[in-house]
Amino acid sequence: MLIEGYDDEPLVAGEPLVTRPGFWANHLWGPCCRDAGAEPEWFGGDGADVDAMSEVLMDPERWPVFRLPIEGGYEAVVIYRNLAGDHGVDYLLVHPDRRTPQHIARWYGELEGDSLTWGELVRIADGAGSVAEGVLDPAARLLLLLPLLAGYPLPGEAPARLRSALIAAGVPRDIAPVTAEHLLEHAAGSAWHDPAWGSPLSGGSGGPGSTESVVPARLGTGPRETVRSPVSFPRGQG
Repeated sequence: MLIEGYDDEPLVAGEPLVTRPGFWANHLWGPCCRDAGAEPEWFGGDGADVDAMSEVLMDPERWPVFRLPIEGGYEAVVIYRNLAGDHGVDYLLVHPDRRTPQHIARWYGELEGDSLTWGELVRIADGAGSVAEGVLDPAARLLLLLPLLAGYPLPGEAPARLRSALIAAGVPRDIAPVTAEHLLEHAAGSAWHDPAWGSPLSGGSGGPGSTESVVPARLGTGPRETVRSPVSFPRGQG
């Protein structure tokens, strides 16, 4: 697996890991639930599962890569960057016709870089099309990019969609509502309790202060003025 900027790194396909016990607790706990006192049971696992998966995800000899094909030949790529003393998760946008990937964000104790609106997140989750490689399951795609959901209002459809994704990922039905609530509260930066907002996908406002989707511009199919500045990371930090 070759990605510009990671030429000498031990990248390996991570897609099979999303169905393994303990994966979602590892992937979502730090970026989304650390401050809420999350437990492995929130994600349908136990401590042993989480510890075993942590060793796999943070192995300096094998950096898991998760590819999410999206429209226009692009891929959103999630890379577990396992440099000694510099562990983190990088979020990229790549295209076969563009040599250099665009760094969207990284998680390195805190999320740094760009973020997604709910509408963007859902559009990517549902946008795999008919490709045959990468993470294709909409629930897994939504959860993989969920740490990028921050700083925007959340529509009324969000709790039900997130609960369904968690259940599809193995979270017990009786636990999924609480887990979804905590994840959405983190994304909103406050208690999430306004289900009256309209869905941005159905022409609704997306809630007070909603922001126009920037995904079309990022993919080269929308107005350029909505593009936010790309994030560049020094070598060794993504």
